[in-house]
Amino acid sequence: MSDIIRLLPDTVANQIAAGEVIQRPASVVKELVENAIDAGATQIQVIIKDGGKTFIQVIDNGCGMSETDARMAFERHATSKICSADDLFSIRTMGFRGEALASIAAVSEVELKTRLKSTELGTHISIADSKVLQQVPINCPEGSNFIIKNLFFNVPARRKFLKNDTTETRHIITEFQRLALANTMISFVLIVDDKTIYQLKPENIYKRIISVFGKSISQNLLQINNSTKVVEITGYIGKPEFARKSSSEQFFFVNNRFMKHPYFHKAVVSAYEKILSPDLMPSYFIYFEIDPSSIDINIHPTKTEIKFEEEKTIWQILQATVKQSLGKFNVFPSLDFEQETAFEIPHFDKNREINIPEISYNPNYNPFKEDKLFTKPNRENIPWEILFESDRPRKQEQNSFISSSIDEDISEQPHDIQSSGQEIMQLKNKFILVPVKSGLMIIDQTKAHQRILFEQYLHSLVTQQGIAQQNLFPQTLELNPADCNILNEILEELNKLGFDIRTFGQNSFVIHGCPAEIHNPNAVEIVMNLLNEYKETQNSPGLSEKEKVAFSLAQSSAIRSGQKLTKEEMQVLVDQLFACNSPNFSPSGKPTLIILTTEDLDKMF
Repeated sequence: MSDIIRLLPDTVANQIAAGEVIQRPASVVKELVENAIDAGATQIQVIIKDGGKTFIQVIDNGCGMSETDARMAFERHATSKICSADDLFSIRTMGFRGEALASIAAVSEVELKTRLKSTELGTHISIADSKVLQQVPINCPEGSNFIIKNLFFNVPARRKFLKNDTTETRHIITEFQRLALANTMISFVLIVDDKTIYQLKPENIYKRIISVFGKSISQNLLQINNSTKVVEITGYIGKPEFARKSSSEQFFFVNNRFMKHPYFHKAVVSAYEKILSPDLMPSYFIYFEIDPSSIDINIHPTKTEIKFEEEKTIWQILQATVKQSLGKFNVFPSLDFEQETAFEIPHFDKNREINIPEISYNPNYNPFKEDKLFTKPNRENIPWEILFESDRPRKQEQNSFISSSIDEDISEQPHDIQSSGQEIMQLKNKFILVPVKSGLMIIDQTKAHQRILFEQYLHSLVTQQGIAQQNLFPQTLELNPADCNILNEILEELNKLGFDIRTFGQNSFVIHGCPAEIHNPNAVEIVMNLLNEYKETQNSPGLSEKEKVAFSLAQSSAIRSGQKLTKEEMQVLVDQLFACNSPNFSPSGKPTLIILTTEDLDKMF
């Protein structure tokens, strides 16, 4: 039998490596900017077109490269940061793997212009599909200028999996935000399709967060600061009242490197445990400064997952730090040990004489003497609740049986349920109780309204007949570039629904009108809630773009739990619900109603 094991060609090996390192255009931006940071750049400019699929340019004023280094940089495993295996345990640089440039050159057309400060001429290199096409001297500024064209041009299977330009641009903006927040003393510029999205100057962490996410976030931030022998933690956390359902404002950085760490995320969330709803996420921008030898950042090709030597200890420190900040700023009550009623912690004096404790007892006590404790009880004085203690387990069994029978009844319920004409009522400003022929129908008013609005909005998107109600005073909405990109993506669909939203300068919009079905006078709040819901649903499988927009708007504009309704409003809601195509379930698939039959009620008694 002939030999079957063989070495892969370099071009194929580089394309395989590119599959790990270069997942989309945002990955190219990340790797090139990290190299610029390692080169000591103080000014970095990123220019992209068509979501980065056809053009990416990264310009820096770093140290640049010599003619030999410029050529060697595109070889696989070529790096200036690692000399021995021991260096892997003291890494403070960004791009140390030596795979990024080789991977990028394997799946795109690359041009590099670079010059050292000490030389008059620089180097111009052109590479495509890992093959050097040209290398000539050139007159260029100090630093490096990378141009990446036609990403995945030679791997069509990878290129077809890229999303539309708007989605890819959103991923680039997210990656840019991470790099800008991790390196606040570097000037950053981001230009997308000839439009300047970010122009950031060197500043402290607080000002950089505001520059990236807008002035509105300034009222949301609480500072954290804790220095221990294990780790130093600094940064900012969000106030509970500004928490959102999306995780777009949650950042961990270790030694100025962005990381994802679900375990530490739980530490932050647990600090908000009793002051925040479980479905909401707090904002946080948390920076760890730690000895590089106690972490391992070489466990994932993208270097976003990091392993900590003292993970459990840091978890405790992080949770305590967040709790301390929440207590310090009176987000929730904290113990005050300076009050007069504060307890004293006993202090043990080792020089104090130890005495045998004295025990007092009654030597004349006779246990056989008749006592009031042993008199026959008077049943008339026994609380009546005790007489029914033995009946409680049986009632619990009945309740569990009823809940199961309700679930069965929902699945078999037809769409043409109608009220028996009797009076309906609201319970706890949350549920609507409707007597029906078979018993009692309980409707969740929020989920029912979501179903009604979802079908109405979906119909408006298909027919393009949304009715707009003009605002008396137009309201201005300012967004960060990431949210601005999302709103531009769905703006046409929103205006079909009845919104009248128009662009107004960079990252600003003016809301002139909202759909007539929405009665919230705060148009800015409506759109912000819509964007937050859309972030949660944009990756939902099986939903078209129209359904995602309709679903997000229905979720954000439906009546809330706790909202009091008049009898007329309740009757209209019930009638509209059973005019829907799928009245039994909300757009998210949860039940809108349950039925307690007369038989179920009889069993309860």
